[in-house]
Amino acid sequence: MTTMKLDMVVVGAGFAGIYQLYKAREAGMSVKALEMGDGVGGTWFWNRYPGARCDVESLDYSYSFSRELEEEWEWSERYAPQAEILRYMNHVVDRFGLRDDILLNARVTTAHYDEVRALWDVATADGQRFEARYLVMATGGLSIPQKPDLKGLDDFQGRWYHSARWPSEGVDFTGQRVVLIGTGSSGVQMTPEIAAQAKQLTVLQRTANFSVPAHNVPFTPEALKAAKARYPERRAMGREAVTGQFLNANTKTAAEMTDEERIAELEYRWRGAGGGFRMLRTFADQMSNLSTNRLVAEFARSKIREAVKDPRKAEALCPKDDLPFGTKRLCVDSRYYETFNLPHVDIVDVSADPIVEATPTGIRTKSRQFDCDAIVFATGFDAMTGALKSIDLRGEGGVALRDKWEHGPTSYLGIGIAGFPNLFVIAGPGSPSVLSNMVHSIETHVDWIMRLIQTAKARDAKRIAARQDAEDAWVQRCADEANKTLYPRANSWYMGANIEGKPRVFMAFVSGVPLYRRLIEEVAANDYQGFDIA
Repeated sequence: MTTMKLDMVVVGAGFAGIYQLYKAREAGMSVKALEMGDGVGGTWFWNRYPGARCDVESLDYSYSFSRELEEEWEWSERYAPQAEILRYMNHVVDRFGLRDDILLNARVTTAHYDEVRALWDVATADGQRFEARYLVMATGGLSIPQKPDLKGLDDFQGRWYHSARWPSEGVDFTGQRVVLIGTGSSGVQMTPEIAAQAKQLTVLQRTANFSVPAHNVPFTPEALKAAKARYPERRAMGREAVTGQFLNANTKTAAEMTDEERIAELEYRWRGAGGGFRMLRTFADQMSNLSTNRLVAEFARSKIREAVKDPRKAEALCPKDDLPFGTKRLCVDSRYYETFNLPHVDIVDVSADPIVEATPTGIRTKSRQFDCDAIVFATGFDAMTGALKSIDLRGEGGVALRDKWEHGPTSYLGIGIAGFPNLFVIAGPGSPSVLSNMVHSIETHVDWIMRLIQTAKARDAKRIAARQDAEDAWVQRCADEANKTLYPRANSWYMGANIEGKPRVFMAFVSGVPLYRRLIEEVAANDYQGFDIA
């Protein structure tokens, strides 16, 4: 096959790939986005499981680059369901005429840097080849599912499913006995939906996590009109918020408040402030002060015990004292805990009674057999690094990214990688990414990358390369920032702890969107300090 010659290849057609494609075309570049799925949408294409919805409010989890787009799109709920987000993304692709430059069913297998020509050679699984000056990885932080590794699964006589590879036609669990493995965000969202159909639902949980009520509501026409009238103000406040979305943070520490004030603040955020991630902003010091965090954690446990009537189930669902509140990805739910009050729904602690194998009729733990008709795996992803390491990605000297990242991911600013010139990562390791409103972080990165590329073009430069010393300093900065917080205390996917053998490194920049943006803008103002442009 002939090699297509381009200015840029973008890998992925989710939120990041779509916006990168839009901005590159706007700049007059020849560009193609290569997407392994047979539709656009990334996370929202693959995760079709029952109950799937975003845990960031739809008015924030959306593009801000077009005021007209903001005005014309009508969100139906505060937290948009998967199908609606996917419709939105397809609308964006068609509205801005991007579809012709997106190649579907194009799974990138190799990307090698040609040092002599300062070009990337890219190939897909079906043999297509591309040559481009710039390679942008828009592969997403949660895109490679953790494969079920369960002895005997091939012998199971029923059907099994993974939350991130759900059948497009859906699954009807009516009258079935279902075992659900996993209680992260996907498991929490699925539980009430599967319980509404199944004859019996048994949830197998290794580690209890905190979940908070979403207080999701439909938008009335009046509420949506009022919100859109203030959209510029909302976006501006989001840019100055730690997570890239405005969540009405309390500026006081717990110690600066009375007992009565603390309880009132907690109740306000649990019941009245709109729910969701606002619980992470109850006190100014809750993610850095263990005593303050324990106050929030114990409050959340009291709410679980209040919601779940069976004391055995309630205690199983209560996270242990060694898990600080919010250090694992906080779940946002609609009647998750209340679902366990149904007589046909149970929770089983498999940390105390580990899963041993699948049998022809179900799941066997060390001491029990759970017969079922279907197994659902909500076991998560090889987060943040899995997609990049799944590609044979080789930089200068033929060095493979897999080898460079053997002891954990490294980057400069979460954007460039030393030894891999002309390659950029959108919302990757070393950036706020998964701790932020992802769409905001994506737009921040793409805009910054495009300004860097335009600077190189103005100088007739062919090569943009992150320096190793700059990368080393940034990795240390990220580690220092993380160690000021409670996040590294948790065995979370933020740390790679959900994948056996994966290095334990806190992978995100923890100190927030505003600080991060100021730091990368300082780099740009200092002639892109830390990059060689030649």
